[in-house]
Amino acid sequence: MTDSLYAAKPWVALLNEAQRGDISPDDSLVHALRRVVGETPDRTFLTYFDGGLSYREADELSDSVAGYLAARGLERGDRVAVLLQNSPHFVLALLGAWKAGAIVVPVNPMYKSGEVTHVLRDGEVAALICSDRAWESYLRDTAAAVAESGSPVRIVLTACELDFQTRNDARVLTFERLPQAEDAEDLVAVAKAGHKAPEVLAPAPADIALISYTSGTSGAPKGATNTHGNILYNAERQRTGLGLPDAPVYFAMAPLFHITGMVCQLGASLVSGGSLVLVYRFEGGVVLDAFAEHRPHYTVGPSTAFMALAAHPGVTPDHFASFRNISSGGAPVPPALVEKFRAGFGPYIRNGYGLTECTAPCASVPPQLEAPVDPASGTLAVGVPGPDTVVRIVDDQGEEVPFGEQGEIVVRGPQVVPGYWRRPEATAETFPDGELRTGDIGFMDTQGWLYVVDRKKDMINASGFKVWPREVEDVLYTHPAVREAAVVGVPDGYRGETVKAYISLRPGAETDPDEFAAYCKERLAAYKYPRQVEILPDLPKTASGKILRRELRSRPHDSA
Repeated sequence: MTDSLYAAKPWVALLNEAQRGDISPDDSLVHALRRVVGETPDRTFLTYFDGGLSYREADELSDSVAGYLAARGLERGDRVAVLLQNSPHFVLALLGAWKAGAIVVPVNPMYKSGEVTHVLRDGEVAALICSDRAWESYLRDTAAAVAESGSPVRIVLTACELDFQTRNDARVLTFERLPQAEDAEDLVAVAKAGHKAPEVLAPAPADIALISYTSGTSGAPKGATNTHGNILYNAERQRTGLGLPDAPVYFAMAPLFHITGMVCQLGASLVSGGSLVLVYRFEGGVVLDAFAEHRPHYTVGPSTAFMALAAHPGVTPDHFASFRNISSGGAPVPPALVEKFRAGFGPYIRNGYGLTECTAPCASVPPQLEAPVDPASGTLAVGVPGPDTVVRIVDDQGEEVPFGEQGEIVVRGPQVVPGYWRRPEATAETFPDGELRTGDIGFMDTQGWLYVVDRKKDMINASGFKVWPREVEDVLYTHPAVREAAVVGVPDGYRGETVKAYISLRPGAETDPDEFAAYCKERLAAYKYPRQVEILPDLPKTASGKILRRELRSRPHDSA
């Protein structure tokens, strides 16, 4: 690619060569953990309300989890699904599985039974680590149904996220401890049992670390195979490219099951020997209290989170006084939000761009710079490509377009995953010659700044979470009153984009839009169900009968 218009430009100069840092001595986050344990074993690793764990404690407890999993027959390369919120339990489950040689499948706790069923079956998951409440409420039945189809989950560990703290903040910890299930083991009891870690080969950079399920154009979520090397590279970029002090304090705004939280928070804290502050889930008051108590240096989250914090009645500039850097990813950041936030609270929110398939960021705003705004479109740049990363803009034939012209964003670099789990055709389509075809439309200026302006795919991006329209449509079509259904993304002042459904009814059916929203809410994760529903006599179609989503997107809608 030496003749590439984009690769020939030394974008790394914008990042400052010194920020590359020393070459990491680690091969994986497991190596990073053991290195820090050898250097500063008693340094705080995880903070959780009024409790937490040191690096030594996390290492010993995850060793025991690994030993238990191995003793129960878990083998190298087996898959372990982890369905937990931001708590020490998630970290112990992740590290324990990796130490046992397994591949972790992080699962969104907002998923409903049907969504989890697909992940467990497609990943052929051998072990499941989840909250006790999820196991009792629906995951036991889900696992049983999956077992009937020939993919049994052999090992189940449950956790109560009241452990490792005593504050019991009722704003987020709204549940009680359940009796231990007879058909599962308690994760914390296993971690404290002192099982000896198995003698397996430590993870190598090319080994798969995660199967991260992400929706795609084919409909069913596909598992991106993030390797240990992919994760380590981007974690190192966070360590060397954020301008943070030694042993920084990170705040986990993004969920750890999401690739951004996994890499830019947990991974970054491990490779830097820093501390990670966890508060179970996002709640504005809890987050601000944690800022004041633990004085973090860095956090990353969607623009909607910063909107919520800025609107909180108790927020003051002092809550953000300790931050050296703040990033936003997952959804475009409006320039007005960046300036309003800086004027009110001080920090400048730095944009970033990435996908699950490139293990979080492939472009970011360096700490010594501010992202420009494109004068023609008013779009805020998402950053410049990082070291050893080539981002190109190509047309429909795969040919590079000149600087300033729009095209599909494609990425090549050490953070790009090798492909999708057991999907050779989808891998060949999305990663031709190892280069990621993102499906996003953007352009790059002559200084190397990347701008994202649209999506080639029909994906909806609601608060940083991706929603595939057909998945929602399939649920709507199970409603007895629905004749036709089409789902599109429409602008939303809070979420950036929200899900809108257009429906035509069966003859004689009588219902109202709210019923359809409630129907979907019961069957889909909270960010997927339509916030807006409009009933039409007929939906616009092509001559062949295909529903025209582009016409529906152009209709008037409620953007509140």
